[in-house]
Amino acid sequence: MWKAVASNALTLFIVVLVVVSGLLAWGRQVYTGPGPLAEAICFRVEKGASLSHVSRALEEQGAVSDARIFRIGADYSDKGTGLKFGSYLLPPKASMGEVLAVVTAGGQSTCGREVNFRIGIAGADVILRELDPATNRYVEVVKFDPATEAAPAAYVDVAQAPDMRWRVTLAEGVTSWMVVDALKRADFLDGALETVPPEGTLSPDSYEVEKGSDRGALLTEMTARQTAVLAELWAGRDEGLPYETPEEALIMASIVEKETGIPEERKQVASVFINRLRNSMRLQTDPTVIYGLTKGEGILGRGLRQSELKRETPWNTYVIDGLPPTPIANPGRLSIEAALNPDTTAYLYFVADGSGGHAFAETLAQHNENVAKWREIEAQRGQDAATGVQSE
Repeated sequence: MWKAVASNALTLFIVVLVVVSGLLAWGRQVYTGPGPLAEAICFRVEKGASLSHVSRALEEQGAVSDARIFRIGADYSDKGTGLKFGSYLLPPKASMGEVLAVVTAGGQSTCGREVNFRIGIAGADVILRELDPATNRYVEVVKFDPATEAAPAAYVDVAQAPDMRWRVTLAEGVTSWMVVDALKRADFLDGALETVPPEGTLSPDSYEVEKGSDRGALLTEMTARQTAVLAELWAGRDEGLPYETPEEALIMASIVEKETGIPEERKQVASVFINRLRNSMRLQTDPTVIYGLTKGEGILGRGLRQSELKRETPWNTYVIDGLPPTPIANPGRLSIEAALNPDTTAYLYFVADGSGGHAFAETLAQHNENVAKWREIEAQRGQDAATGVQSE
């Protein structure tokens, strides 16, 4: 009798073990296998949301097939308490494990709506964008100039949304005054700005911020980034450059930044000015003259006059020897790198070539030929404009 009981108990145990093993194998397959999403979705994790709430929401939106298995997998992997607030892009067929990795990874949101406050040479603008999960591309919803336009209703309606991402982007070549002036109009930031940071000390970059962030703290971060970039590149500079300090390299970088918008030209432009310094020639660069007139407070908006080229200011490199006393803008990383690792050339001159770039020359005679070609291009463009002809 006892043998029969023992045999039955053993059989039952084996059956239970097989069933449990089968359930575990099935659960593991469901957890790691392709998910039910037919196309990407943008999924939002609320602040303070529990694992139970998130798992149910994922099931309701078709991102996981079974909320219970998702919770079990999250607890088993010790990620059940690691949910991060934000909006996240969940790709098609993402497994439960992949979904869990996305919503617990942290960092910035990967989808949803974003406001980008862009500070450029000619002013600032605000762009509201929204990610299309199907294409994984941002679509512009609205764009406006906060200095001249009231905020559109489309912006006002969503500006209070808790999952909105906020970004401030500085273009290369903006001046510190331009940055401060624009930030005062960023209605999603707080804090007064009483002073303008020294020219050249802010890093042109993209900064993700939270609504209500302090403007002064943001400027501090911009300064810290520029300091780090300059220190890194100064440490790897070429030998024999005509700079005694990183600050002098920053001045040169700002001139390079204002002289060309073509990345591939920056090291050539830097070589021209370095060769001029080595040959005790004046730099004779128009952007320094303009800075002497405007002090970086806006743009000149017209061509330079002959009288202005001769006017003595600390920045007029047609008048002064060597570098001006300060940078004339905030240069980006590529321009700083160009100033510290320039091309090796014999160039002493350059002029616009009509294509958006420049023609470089080693001698004044070559340069005069290039200038004559540029004058012909300017004249032709003037004729085309007068007759309504579209230049190629």
